[in-house]
Amino acid sequence: MEPIGQPQATGEEADEAGEAPGLRKIIHVDMDAFFASVEQRDNPDLRGRPVAVGGAGGRGVVAAASYEARKFGVRSAMPSVTAQRLCPELIFVRHRFEAYKEASRQIRAIFRQFTPHVEPLSLDEAYLDVTEDIRGIGSATRIAELIRERIRAETRLTASAGVSYNKFLAKLASDQNKPDGICVIRPGEGAAFVHSLPVRRFHGVGPKGAEKMARLGIETGADLAAKDIAFLRQNFGSLAEYLFRAARGIDLRPVRANRIRKSVGGERTFGEDISAGAALRDTLERIIDIVWLSIEASKAQGRTVTLKMKYTDFTNVTRSRSLDRTIADKAEFAVLARELLEELLPLPMPIRLMGLTLSNLEGAGDPDKAQVLGPDTAQLSLL
Repeated sequence: MEPIGQPQATGEEADEAGEAPGLRKIIHVDMDAFFASVEQRDNPDLRGRPVAVGGAGGRGVVAAASYEARKFGVRSAMPSVTAQRLCPELIFVRHRFEAYKEASRQIRAIFRQFTPHVEPLSLDEAYLDVTEDIRGIGSATRIAELIRERIRAETRLTASAGVSYNKFLAKLASDQNKPDGICVIRPGEGAAFVHSLPVRRFHGVGPKGAEKMARLGIETGADLAAKDIAFLRQNFGSLAEYLFRAARGIDLRPVRANRIRKSVGGERTFGEDISAGAALRDTLERIIDIVWLSIEASKAQGRTVTLKMKYTDFTNVTRSRSLDRTIADKAEFAVLARELLEELLPLPMPIRLMGLTLSNLEGAGDPDKAQVLGPDTAQLSLL
């Protein structure tokens, strides 16, 4: 794979770019349309056909879509009736979480053959820190290639990978050449790579955020990097520091192999802001459905439900309700979520994002007990 960007920076250039000596070697591995790919692997009749994992009709929601379905505009978290309208030949299959978890266990075992520093984000993606190079392979890019080869051989599934010197860049890179691709961003190339991207590719910038940036003359990473921190704080509030660093390819977060997972949830960023009670209630019902899939998949048990909403001015509001015992079932989870929404109505302004989480989990240290659904499956947003 040819590298993307400019030649490696000198020490002075690296300092200006916010890079430090002793850079880490980070790989982000992201399985390709994971749930749908497992279904196509296990059922030959589904191969090459548009497939959606989820419930058909009514209030069903697409949990995952094959690449054949995505060509028609079918996406995760989309109402099933909308997906069927976009793709009349779409085949719906019920989820099989045990099959997905077994494949995920195989994949994580492969990761740990190359490094103990593995931070799972979901069943289908993880960060790996291979700076130490315990097998003496000599190249992070070669390690990523070997991991992808091993995944294909042992699971008959494909994975895409991003290789870089921090987590933000590695994650961007893994999405660059999907499906079944690899992208490398080397030291000195990060800022140039980010500057070339449309801002909608930045994690945390949803459709409405991209529209707001466009109104402010920000279309690319380079446009964003040209804005000072005062401008960003004035217009984007708490997102300002993140945007300032991201526009320069800077991310100092370490890979945390033993990160404690504290919640299960998901959130949805809307194409258009919503404020009407009926629209808000309908959206909440779909989020309840898809988050409960995540809760079922992880077998999580928790005591607290939290509703999060982000207004059009980027300010957040959250409301939580806790029980003195674990929440019994989906019906109880839904009742609590609806009560939280009703407490906030009517809204003072439209919202651009809504999310739900279950927290105060039992066994919260289990890495499978949170966000088990990643961006290629049923997680609603990464904002």
